Amino acid sequence: MTCGILFPSNLTCTSVTTMSNSSFDRVRSDAFELTEAERAELAHDLVSSLDGPPDQDAAQEWDAEISRRLAEVDAGTASLIDRKEFSKRMRARLRR
Repeated sequence: MTCGILFPSNLTCTSVTTMSNSSFDRVRSDAFELTEAERAELAHDLVSSLDGPPDQDAAQEWDAEISRRLAEVDAGTASLIDRKEFSKRMRARLRR
């Protein structure tokens, strides 16, 4: 197993895993035998394990942001766009 397969070429790969190639291959093979739902759950758990510690204030900050935005809509001070304009902007953004 080479690091280039698992990691972008601009990242260095030193002591990435202590698992031998045969152990890694066995785990991968076993994972592919799982159902789609089980693989999805495993993938979610693995990706989540790469995240840093959760931001304890994030939920509270998002609640405040949502309340602020709703207040702008209610007050008529928000700049709203329709679905067609939103789609147009998102397509342009994805082309970048």
